[in-house]
Amino acid sequence: MIKTVYLSLGANLGNRQQNLRAAIERLGPAGITVRRVSSIYETEPLDLVGQPMFLNLVVEAETALMPLQLLMRALRIERELGRKRTVPKGPRTIDIDIILYGSSVINAPELVVPHPRLAERRFVLEPLAELVPDLRHPVTRRTVREMLAAVTAQKVRRTAL
Repeated sequence: MIKTVYLSLGANLGNRQQNLRAAIERLGPAGITVRRVSSIYETEPLDLVGQPMFLNLVVEAETALMPLQLLMRALRIERELGRKRTVPKGPRTIDIDIILYGSSVINAPELVVPHPRLAERRFVLEPLAELVPDLRHPVTRRTVREMLAAVTAQKVRRTAL
């Protein structure tokens, strides 16, 4: 069965824009059909300050992959693009998070969907709202627009890239 999924991509090392583009290009061959891509947003780091600014975007895609298969493919793309997990929340060449997997709620040790911090992350909500402002969180039932209106702390700016 085909599911609509939303992936958050971020990069703050190397050629950030090229890293995002390379990750998007690898999604199709990995069994993830890209339908739409948000604008790119430049965002300040949230958890670990003192690192370079991020470029973030959200991809709307379709896949027949099961959630853990999707996670494994995303992690493989990260590795292929040089992601090294040395410092938690630290700088990275690419980060791919599964934000939503259809209307599914997943609570596995290796994967929680909807992303547990979705409602706190302006850098995810801003590009997600650009694509699907009225989409409802499968647990809280709040729309993306409502969640975005409640998060004001993080600096997020749409870029002209």
